[in-house]
Amino acid sequence: MTAIDVRRSPDAEAVEHAMTTALRTVDANLTAFGDRYPGDTTVHGRYPLRSAPDGLPEGANVGWTTGFWPGMLWLAFDLTGDERYLRSAYSHVRAFADRIDRRLDIDTHDLGFLYTLSCVTGWQHTGDGTARRAALAAADHLLTRVLEPAGIIQAWGDLGDPRQRGRTIIDSLMNTPLLFWASQVTGDSRYAARARRHATQVREHMVRSDGTTFHTFYWDPASGAPLRGGTEQGSGDDSCWARGQAWGVYGFTLNHRYTGDRSFLDAACRCADQFLTRLPADRIPYWDLVFSDGGSEERGGSEERGSAEERGSAEERDSSAAAIAASGLLELARALPAGPRAGGYRAAAGSILDSLVHGYTTAGRPEPQPLILHGVYDKPKGIGVDEGNLWGDYFYLEALTRTLRPQWTDPW
Repeated sequence: MTAIDVRRSPDAEAVEHAMTTALRTVDANLTAFGDRYPGDTTVHGRYPLRSAPDGLPEGANVGWTTGFWPGMLWLAFDLTGDERYLRSAYSHVRAFADRIDRRLDIDTHDLGFLYTLSCVTGWQHTGDGTARRAALAAADHLLTRVLEPAGIIQAWGDLGDPRQRGRTIIDSLMNTPLLFWASQVTGDSRYAARARRHATQVREHMVRSDGTTFHTFYWDPASGAPLRGGTEQGSGDDSCWARGQAWGVYGFTLNHRYTGDRSFLDAACRCADQFLTRLPADRIPYWDLVFSDGGSEERGGSEERGSAEERGSAEERDSSAAAIAASGLLELARALPAGPRAGGYRAAAGSILDSLVHGYTTAGRPEPQPLILHGVYDKPKGIGVDEGNLWGDYFYLEALTRTLRPQWTDPW
């Protein structure tokens, strides 16, 4: 394991204060949005209502990120026991049941993000049959996206779309828990078998020899042969998109939890080591790990990106990648035997969380705003650059919850 540079960890008082501040922001957003949905990212620092296709009202349940909003409300309930949060979180179950029943914007692998945080969590908290039924229907639909003989879950779009056929992305590792859960509650092994095979393909072909990851990878949909890796949201096909690397840390750890497959745990550690050794001084990554405080780490064919002095510190950070990594590192530390390695990951998570708490949070003003600032959604396309975003907010609150409630049971 590469030595981990750990600066400081937040003390208990700082984390408690950060949690209180975060919950004030959740309260303000709850007043603003209720059972409607904010956009993926803020615009000039404030969340708008989510845009919706023709025929649907503003704030409708569409897109891949809406599950993070009820996910935050369930976290708020777990942190406080306040029944107000439970009622608000549960109110979203109906919208997600309606969405899967009507097949509304479900041509995506992100059904795991959507239904784990809304309906699986809702069923776990209340035993509600509608929540269980909706989550199982989402798992059934996710199975239809498995492409044989490659055995991978297609990431985006209609299964007949030639541009997307045979493609998956690193985020998919966070969607397989929905399938593992479905096997647990139904006794049907098909869900878990498909999830494990998919995760194995991701491990074999999307983790490079140095422990960095591709954002996306293509397989031949007819033969199942692996074809090539690439990126959609990273700096280049040969770079390492920061949020994708964080998904690798957390996602491989979760797949190990369900399977006991040591190779997934090893992959999580390799991803973690590369993520941590590429962080800048304040422990919050640039949006692509090719950038550092000194500039870009030049790789083959990347000379046009400019010299180290011209790149790097001028690039935006991605606080959401930091939040995902902090929560994932805490779970990884819990999955490992007690010892220096687990302790190192736990301390690294604390160092990242400390930086988020002290340098990236909002002040809890009474307006619809993010919990953390300076995230990046898609820099190459100019979407959500240096803005807050729903997944960053969720995983920041989850990392606070893991720190304050070490025995807390996560929804994954």
